[in-house]
Amino acid sequence: MPPRPLLRFALLSLASAIITIALKAVAFALTGSVGLLADALESLVNLVAAGVALGALMVALRPPDEDHEHGHDKAEYFASGFEGLLILAAAAAIVVAALERLRVPMPLEEVTLGLAVSGLAAAVNLVTALLLLQAGRRYHSITLEADAHHLLTDVLTSVGVILGVGAVALTGLLWLDPLIALAVAVNIGWTGLRLVWRSVLGLMDTVLPATDRERIAAVLDRYRAEQVQWHALRTRQAGARKFVQVHLLVPGDWTVQQGHDLAERVEADIRAVVPQSHVLTHLEPVEDPLSWADVPLDRPSEPARPAARASRSDVPPPSA
Repeated sequence: MPPRPLLRFALLSLASAIITIALKAVAFALTGSVGLLADALESLVNLVAAGVALGALMVALRPPDEDHEHGHDKAEYFASGFEGLLILAAAAAIVVAALERLRVPMPLEEVTLGLAVSGLAAAVNLVTALLLLQAGRRYHSITLEADAHHLLTDVLTSVGVILGVGAVALTGLLWLDPLIALAVAVNIGWTGLRLVWRSVLGLMDTVLPATDRERIAAVLDRYRAEQVQWHALRTRQAGARKFVQVHLLVPGDWTVQQGHDLAERVEADIRAVVPQSHVLTHLEPVEDPLSWADVPLDRPSEPARPAARASRSDVPPPSA
C-alpha cells in the first residue's frame, strides 16, 4: 500500500474540515439558526476525525516489527470507531441545542448570505468526499472510506439544512429550525452507529465478504482435477490487508517439491483474485484420516487417530 498517497488524502481531509467549519461558523453567526449550528458542529467532528484518521494511517502504514508481526493495519479500525463515537457525541449536542431552541424560539437574520456561505462549505465537502471515496476504494483503506462517507453525510445534511432554513425564512415558522436540527441529529447518529459497528466487526476478525470467499473457493475447486482436495478455509481482514488460510489435501506419495509447487500456484491464484491478501496453505496427505479430523480451529494437542474420516458436506473425502 503506497503510504504517501494515503497521507496526502488524509491531509486533504484535514484541510477541508478546517475550511468548512470556518464557513459554517460564519453562516451560523450571520443567521443565528440552530440548524446551521448543528451543521457546524458536525464539521467540527470532521476536523477532529480527520486528525485521528491521519494519526491512524501513520500507524497502520508502519511495516511489521517484532511485536506486530502481522503489521499494524488494525489501527484503522480504532480510527473509524473513534470517528463513529465522535459523530454520536455531536448528535447528542445537537439534540440538546435543538430542544432548547424549541423551548425558546428565536428569529433568523441575514438568511440569504448565511445560506450562500453554507452552500459553499457543502461544495467543498462534496469534492473532498468524492476524492477520498475514490482513494479509499483504490487503496482498500477503511479509514479513508469512513471519512468519505462521513463527509457525504455532511453534504446531505447541509443540503437539508439549507432547504429547511430557507423554508423558515419564507414561512416564518420558527419551530422548523430546531426540527431540522433534530433531523440532522438522527441522520448523523445513524451514521455514527454504523461506523462503530463496522469497526467492531473488523476488530473481531470478521470473515471476508462473500464475494471474496466465493472467488477463493472457485480457485480451490479448479485444483480438484489434479487430485487435490481442500478444507478448513478461514479468512479475516485487518484494515487493507486480508488473510486467507486453507488446508490442501494431496496424494501421500507426492514429493515435497510437488506439494510446494502446488502450494505456490494456489497461493498465487488466490492473491490474483483477492488483492492484498496474505495466503497460508497447509499440506496434508489425503489418505490419512487425521487430515480430515483437523477442520475445527482448536485441535487437541495429542489427538487420537480416528478410525474413520470425519464427514464433510462441502468437501467429500476421496474414495477408498
